[in-house]
Amino acid sequence: MSRAALLLIDMQNDFVREDSPLRVKGAQKITGAVRSALDLFRRYRLPIFHVVRVHRKDGSDVEIFRREIFRKTPFAVEGTRGAAVIDDLEPADSEYIIRKTRMSAFMYTDLDLVLRNLSVDVVYVAGIQTPNCIRTTVYDAFALNYQTFLIEDAVAAQSDEIHRANCVDMAGIGVGMVHISDLEGLICP
Repeated sequence: MSRAALLLIDMQNDFVREDSPLRVKGAQKITGAVRSALDLFRRYRLPIFHVVRVHRKDGSDVEIFRREIFRKTPFAVEGTRGAAVIDDLEPADSEYIIRKTRMSAFMYTDLDLVLRNLSVDVVYVAGIQTPNCIRTTVYDAFALNYQTFLIEDAVAAQSDEIHRANCVDMAGIGVGMVHISDLEGLICP
């Protein structure tokens, strides 16, 4: 029997808030859909993972290609309001927080270990941003043999065009594309 988990990617103040310099343009329009997915997984008591990017204050753990950006505008700095999950999606005590420093939620984290210990074999992915952290997480989940679904209307990018192109690409390798309206029928135990 399959067991599903929800992976919420980078729904943090530094990437969602209107006044954030690193805001993903489509982030606020999906917050309601992400909240709906969160509520549904909570209702069925299925595992929920809030995956957050968190960096050291000195930026020593930032990717080489983002170091200049970090020097000018530090983002997702450990202990700051910017690194916190947005208030609308605040993690419950029973939910998992996975800290990452790279795009994929699986790289250098214990996500795979915890998912396997919970007997999860199906993951549903929501959050931001489609061509980067969402895509790398989805590809890694797929490569690790998780049945992988993208909640297409609970994921966003800087533009709809970029979002759609990446969804088509992920669907092309076999990632399941679902919508919030279909979710309950898919995860209902």
